[in-house]
Amino acid sequence: MKPVPDPAGSVAVSMAVNGRTVERTVDSRRLLADLLRDELRLTGTHLGCEHGVCGACTVLVDGEPVRSCLMLAVQADGCEVTTVEGITPEDGLSPMQQAFKDHHGLQCGFCTPGFLMTLAGVEPEDHPDEESVRELLAGNLCRCTGYEGIVDAVMAAWDRSR
Repeated sequence: MKPVPDPAGSVAVSMAVNGRTVERTVDSRRLLADLLRDELRLTGTHLGCEHGVCGACTVLVDGEPVRSCLMLAVQADGCEVTTVEGITPEDGLSPMQQAFKDHHGLQCGFCTPGFLMTLAGVEPEDHPDEESVRELLAGNLCRCTGYEGIVDAVMAAWDRSR
């Protein structure tokens, strides 16, 4: 049986991903998460619920946290996309990543990239206390940690940077 052609067609896109220009021709219905994971092999962007609820797929698009499982790759055309790989220094861990490690803010690690990307898109002074950090992170789900270590890690990293 012959495959049915895509009625929406393919679209050429160009975007900067972690500072590198990427040009691809993509199916107009292809999700940004799938482009990042399957074509660019940036597997730190995790697909959890695929409905935009869990936050595991969070990346920055033009500096703003977005759910890459809800965004089409064509919508990122001309944008700057940053994944968790793009915030990780070559010589080790970022201060926030180190704080997650030091304060037991991760167990299985599946949700961690989404938390880190949500945090990368905000200013610490906008979230001065634990309550505001919890509100900020309410859109990211973790099934392992109970959030105490995550909030402790954020507060410690931000206290060091202030």
